[in-house]
Amino acid sequence: MKASILPRELRGCRACLSCSLIKTFDQFEQEGCENCEQFLHLKKNRDNVHDCTSANFDGFIGMSCPEDSWVAKWQRMTTFVPGVYAISVAGTLPPHIIREMKKKDRVYRSRDTSLR
Repeated sequence: MKASILPRELRGCRACLSCSLIKTFDQFEQEGCENCEQFLHLKKNRDNVHDCTSANFDGFIGMSCPEDSWVAKWQRMTTFVPGVYAISVAGTLPPHIIREMKKKDRVYRSRDTSLR
């Protein structure tokens, strides 16, 4: 597992609103989201990091082999990079990001289980 994908510390962690990958704010700003960068554009963009990640999330899942994990299948994460993921992330992506995802044939599924 690539070290840059793992959170460097627990304080200040945020979860991606699209895939629920957990990293620090600085990691999202420096490296982006390895699963969603092509449409979230978090790298070197503080505003997008604020808008597209959340500090309000529940639970942790650590995955080293998502393609083989039953938990990854249950969470619909089998195509994601190995890393630490939130079980539920409070919030939704901004409407303009969701429209961009649709243009790229990506389906947005909220990771906020409190909405269900």
